[in-house]
Order: sequence, then structure tokens, then C-alpha cells
Amino acid sequence: MKILVPVKRVVDYNVKVRVKSDGTGVDIANVKMSMNPFDEIAVEEAVRLKEKGIATEVIAVSCGVTQCQETLRTAMAIGADRGILVETTEELQPLAVAKLLKALVDKEQPGLIILGKQAIDDDCNQTGQMLAALADLPQATFASKVEVLDGKAQVTREVDGGLEVLSLSMPAVITTDLRLNEPRYVTLPNIMKAKKKQLDIFKPEDLGVHVAPRIATLKVSEPPKRSAGIKVPDVATLVDKLKNVSKVI
Repeated sequence: MKILVPVKRVVDYNVKVRVKSDGTGVDIANVKMSMNPFDEIAVEEAVRLKEKGIATEVIAVSCGVTQCQETLRTAMAIGADRGILVETTEELQPLAVAKLLKALVDKEQPGLIILGKQAIDDDCNQTGQMLAALADLPQATFASKVEVLDGKAQVTREVDGGLEVLSLSMPAVITTDLRLNEPRYVTLPNIMKAKKKQLDIFKPEDLGVHVAPRIATLKVSEPPKRSAGIKVPDVATLVDKLKNVSKVI
């Protein structure tokens, strides 16, 4: 069984994000980039399934600029067998990514597609669901535990009321939550081995997909800075401030 794992190149989670002065987007010039943390969890889970003998091959996929090859090499250093880059300089929105992944699913015929529940840059939480709809596959989102038994995937997912357990026929789409696993530390020998692994590069046109953006970003701005707190002498003043200044009661 093949497992397809989409990974996204994003601004590193330790970096303080800055908005461009013209408000057109986030400034990523000279900023450290890394793999989306949720996708790193997805790669780890796929590699663990391979180590258990359930999967035969783990394929990492990324869509975007040439530098995404670095992200794919990281995935291969964790344990993915090969990588596929859909190279484009266009702004890729969730629907476009889902269509590209659908084309690769048709091409590779994986038994499972495991991806992060969302990317930490746009926080859309849409690609996995859109892919499941386009490919007409069962899906389980926010997975905190994945087991594959007798040709079915049993997924424990986190919901508002606690935990929910789903049984999916395969192939299927699974999106990962933070508590699914702890990604392993990537060692230098594995980084060196990853450089020799196969990495195929396609263009969106090769897959017959148009990726032109459908949503226009009008403006990006930083959240307003919080004002300093104040001390009040008594409860009456507190109630007055909440009612007439903050207007929360």
C-alpha cells in the first residue's frame, strides 16, 4: 500500500511574522522557512505505518516554488521514500492544491492520503476536505490516533465533546491533529541519504490543472495592539468601566 503525504513550506513557527508596509501580504524575505508542523506529524505517521509493515511506500508531495524541494528532502529524511514537487510560482489556494493532489492520487493510486489538518500560515483547514470531495473518498479529520486493520482505517478524532472513532474503507483521506504523534529528530545520516532519493518535478499543466487564484486578498494588517490594563478602586468602578467603556455588559 502506498501512502501519499502532502507537505507545505511555511514560515517557521518560531519566526515573528511581519506584514508588508503596503499591506499586500506577509513579508517572507530572508525569513526562515520550514515544513508545516501538522504535515510533519503526517509524515511521521506514514513512516510509522511503513515501519509496522502496513505500508510499502511513502510518497511526499509539495506544491509551490522551487525551494519546496528542501521541504521534500526533510520529509525524505524523516523516512519518505520519494518526493514529488508540483512546481509553480502562482499563489496556490486550497482548491488549487486539492485539484493538484487529486491528479496525483489518480496517478499514484495510494491506499491512504495523510496530511496536516491545516497550514500555520493561512489556517484555512480546507485542503484535506476538498481533496476527499474531489476524489470521492471517505475522510477523517483531526486524527489523534490511526490504526489500519483488515483493509480498513480506524481513526480516533478529536471533537468538541471528546473523542470520536471512525472506521473508513480505503483508500481514504486523513488529516492529522497535534496529539497524533511526536515527529522524530532528523539525523545527519538520514539527511545525507535523503539527497539521493528520487524527486520528480511536474508543472500544473502536466497534470491538466489550472491553478489561477479565485480569491483576491484585499488587505493584510496586523492585529491591533492591546492597551495597558488599569486598576480600579472598587467593584462599582469596575462595573461602570465594563458597561460604559468596554461595553461588554
